[in-house]
Amino acid sequence: MEKTINTPTLKATLAGLGWTQKRLAEEIGVTSQAVTNWLQGNDFPRPDKLLKLATTLKLNFDQLVSSSVKPPIVAFRKKGGAKTTEQHVLKALAMGVMLKPLVQYLPAKRALRTQIPAPSTEYEALQSVVADVREKLGIGMQAVLQYQHLFGEFEINDAVIVPVLWGHKQRHENALHILLPEENVTFIYLNLDTHLEDFKFWMAHELAHVYTPSLAGTDDGEDFADAFAGALLFPKELAESAYAETTHKTNKNGQIEVLSKYARDHKISLFSVYREVINFAQANNFGELKATDQDIHAVRNNMRDALVSEALFKPLPPDPAAYVAATHNVFKSSFFIALQRMLRERSTAIGYIQQVLDISLRDATALHVELLK
Repeated sequence: MEKTINTPTLKATLAGLGWTQKRLAEEIGVTSQAVTNWLQGNDFPRPDKLLKLATTLKLNFDQLVSSSVKPPIVAFRKKGGAKTTEQHVLKALAMGVMLKPLVQYLPAKRALRTQIPAPSTEYEALQSVVADVREKLGIGMQAVLQYQHLFGEFEINDAVIVPVLWGHKQRHENALHILLPEENVTFIYLNLDTHLEDFKFWMAHELAHVYTPSLAGTDDGEDFADAFAGALLFPKELAESAYAETTHKTNKNGQIEVLSKYARDHKISLFSVYREVINFAQANNFGELKATDQDIHAVRNNMRDALVSEALFKPLPPDPAAYVAATHNVFKSSFFIALQRMLRERSTAIGYIQQVLDISLRDATALHVELLK
């Protein structure tokens, strides 16, 4: 195993505190041997222990991990109003480090991937990119973008979908993007406890990250991913039709009714349709709609659909076999196939599943049993 803990920094910090390795072990809640293994490069702390290590010693990831190792690049699709803290980032980075040994069990990497060479949020440039992507997917500009189109794109671009059940409104993130730059593989955690109408947008957002690795982990990357997702789901040809139909209505309720119909037909958020119509109007210097952001949010909040997990699994929570099967058959993901191979070859412990999926020990144990059948 690579020596990934920055041993000189850790030892210097302990010396400054006047702590022994034994004292550090007690503070972190591990054995002295575990600390020795970290310092000797024979092991790497699990996400929860790395987080405890960082907060206890007041060090960040770059200080804790050897500079000879390229750290994972992470991006969050956060729940509304949530703030990303150093703890969120550190935990995600630690999960990324733990994913490294799993890469060798994934299918062979593709030689060709789709990349957007000069990503831009300028309206016409973005629409041109979207047109190319839709042509590649084999669908017209006014066709409904289906989930299957998105799943297939992740698969052929070496982006591994990891569907998770992290709870509705209980976690900071709705999606977590982890790029391993040295391995050139991306893992995308998608929270299934999320509304169907939002889920497609988040998937398109994550696909934009896959297409633009040069922007990974940056604010520009997030801005482009949001713009790309909206345009891909509801491109200008649709926005033009929706604008014409909407502006024939004399009041905002009539306009919202038209926009809602488009949202239902395309199985996307009302707000996504509204924003793309607004973007089209502004790009062409057309008049504004009567409906406002506030009006749209009020209607949207009253017409929420089911959660993805509710649509996929009955009853909830799913048993491990159903969960593993859906990951492979619905999301076209090789994650559990690779994990199963790793468990059988390396006799990997239950704790690995718990940490890499960020789930309870009980759920990790059930999955461990299922994968070793």
